[in-house]
Amino acid sequence: MNSSNPQVAGWSPPPGFIPLPSEVTGISVYAPAPEEKHEQTQTFKCRFCGGAIAYSTSEGELTCPYCGKSQRIEAEAVGQTAAEYEFTEETLARARYGWGEERVELACEACGSVVAVAPNSLTDTCAFCGSHRVLARNAAGDILRPTALIPFTIDREHLQARVNEWLGRGWMHPSALRGAGGLRELTGVYLPHWTFDTHARAEWRAEVGHLRTERYRQGGEWKTRTTIEWRWQSGSVALPVDDLLIPGTGKVSQVILEKVAPFDLDSLVTYDPGYLAGWQAKIYDVTLPEAWSKAKNQIREQIKGKCYADTGSTHVRSFRMSVDFDEEHWRHVLLPVYLASYKFQDRTFQIMVNGQSGAVAGQKPVEWLRVWLVIAALLAPGITISLIGLLTLVLGIGVLALILGGILFIAGLIGAFFIFQKAQSWEEA
Repeated sequence: MNSSNPQVAGWSPPPGFIPLPSEVTGISVYAPAPEEKHEQTQTFKCRFCGGAIAYSTSEGELTCPYCGKSQRIEAEAVGQTAAEYEFTEETLARARYGWGEERVELACEACGSVVAVAPNSLTDTCAFCGSHRVLARNAAGDILRPTALIPFTIDREHLQARVNEWLGRGWMHPSALRGAGGLRELTGVYLPHWTFDTHARAEWRAEVGHLRTERYRQGGEWKTRTTIEWRWQSGSVALPVDDLLIPGTGKVSQVILEKVAPFDLDSLVTYDPGYLAGWQAKIYDVTLPEAWSKAKNQIREQIKGKCYADTGSTHVRSFRMSVDFDEEHWRHVLLPVYLASYKFQDRTFQIMVNGQSGAVAGQKPVEWLRVWLVIAALLAPGITISLIGLLTLVLGIGVLALILGGILFIAGLIGAFFIFQKAQSWEEA
């Protein structure tokens, strides 16, 4: 409701309405007051014996480790129809905040990550970097509450053999890695993510080159040549975006996170704090505006490719593009991962497991001596045959050897580059 000057006009807002920021000078904007953000939180105790209960991946329910009784979680399977929100002040004002249950924050002094845990499940080790410099503090109540999550479906106990098998896989890694000591217990953590929907539309203009074959006469003969004819063209393309996933934290390796993807968003259920009982939940450090900015950059790159394809040519120059976004919606969701770190030769490496699919990815040390020997073996045939060609060139029989040696050297160089890049990516993950 608007009023140019409520005090002069004798107007006052109805009960339950509060002022909102106004972008127009002299105009006051009012909207219904949001619901109380800090509502009564839940504590998860067994209703049969009073013991602390936790969410069980095998049972899909809250289970008491003392008496074995289970309690159902009243959540609805919604998949990709989970509630979404518009980018408006009113929406943010009405959004729910906090976790909906009693939680304590654990802040790591080493890497800066913050997770929320139940008060009775404190730990002295950071799941993200393995540091013991962890401080406990009261949980903040001003974070946006998730609207949906994917529950953990794989038991921690079933993952140890899978992780050990992954550690021992690959010829470029140390043989002793399979039995590496120091592998810390896998910690189940719900990682925050943002999803975005929008309809993007781009208008483009560019000089587009069209190949043209022409005949010309030279030295008394007719010949043909191909030229490029440049013409200014313009057009527009549309790109519907549905559930573009942007991580809500920068405290984990994005490379590793991409390797354990994808997550099946059809398994989303409405948020219920019961799923967090006995598990850690990462607090987002990438805010909604920051995540939306990253999403728009990704969408711009995608629609730019569509614009280039729309030109109908591989020859494009002086390209310009403007993008408009319409019907933007967002949601805050939690996705399940297991985190662990291990030490090998005084170095710390990180492992991540998809808590829904069981996909494993992470950092592994590289046996560089073995890598260099393989690279040398790839280059050796080309170099050897080329040298033989040079030595026999004076006899007039080395030309073919030089050509063959050059081909083998180039092929070996390509293979060596691929192997080096692969080895480097393992340690940079």
